Amino acid sequence: MITNPTPQRALRGHLPRRPTPRAATTGQHHAQLAGRLTPRDRWLARMLHEHRVLTTHQITELAFPSVRAANHRLLDLFKWRVVDRFQPFVTTGTAPMHYVLDIAGAVALAYEDGLDPGKIGYRHADAIGIAHSLQLAHTVGINGFFSTLVAASRHPGARGRLTTWWSEKRCGRLFGDIVRPDAYGRWHEDGHRIEFFLEFDFGTEDLTTLSGKVRRYEKLATTTGITTPVLIRLPTTRRETTARQALSTALSELDRATLVPVATSSSDLVHTAGAADAAAARWLPLPATSRHPAGRLRLVELAHLWPHNDHATTTPTPPTTQPAAAGLTPPAPHPPSSTADRFRR
Repeated sequence: MITNPTPQRALRGHLPRRPTPRAATTGQHHAQLAGRLTPRDRWLARMLHEHRVLTTHQITELAFPSVRAANHRLLDLFKWRVVDRFQPFVTTGTAPMHYVLDIAGAVALAYEDGLDPGKIGYRHADAIGIAHSLQLAHTVGINGFFSTLVAASRHPGARGRLTTWWSEKRCGRLFGDIVRPDAYGRWHEDGHRIEFFLEFDFGTEDLTTLSGKVRRYEKLATTTGITTPVLIRLPTTRRETTARQALSTALSELDRATLVPVATSSSDLVHTAGAADAAAARWLPLPATSRHPAGRLRLVELAHLWPHNDHATTTPTPPTTQPAAAGLTPPAPHPPSSTADRFRR
């Protein structure tokens, strides 16, 4: 006869103990956090508020020397309700842990900026609700695009650096009356700078809808007087080929196509060295917008191709068509340097 005297409940893994939502907002809890949160922790909380969700791998690329170090610190932040986490369902294997801002983290950021916690636009149900959103994969893809650029900036001897990364939400507040880019970024390398809007195509929208956006980008450039390149990331080279045909047709119908410099890339360029790095030689400009040498170009080479967009000496405010709403100060793409963080790997 087979017996198992161990109760089933004793075989289950134990969840880390966390304060209740009400306890996480008390003065006592935040007094304890004051001595625990490093500048990097606060920066990460701000990044999660700005960009909604980041995976363990992306957080490691952004701010930690290894996945183990990231997991160790993220567990502490989870226990303190600075961050919350979930794992999406996948049909094979195991999805990485996804992190969002939690209650204590949002309250800490609000007080840090001298704001009322109830007026920063944060609700825990909305934050964790992205776990069920049909936009989850799209948002994670956009954030992965930029986390690879930050990772490239952190490599020893790196010549390039991502200096600006604005979320879809922030872009919507600034440009949404004309067009809603998925993100806005700036990349500096070897004394050159390129700023760009990102359209991260996941293969789910009609190519007519995608190509139709160029007219709205032309209107934005006309309104602001600033020409900003549009980078379009597609899932496969096959879709990239058909998308380029649709985009070329759309650009040919514009009154001033030169106001919308466009370059495309695809996620399946595995044969390209550094293909996962958005700064690598993976960008193919559209011939309808400019003359360019054969082959794919590095991100900084687009600045050479479109010299009127290369602003090497100054960093002006991004073009806006309406004032930004009041809220938390947006984070820089890179974490702050801190001795405390180096000792809390």
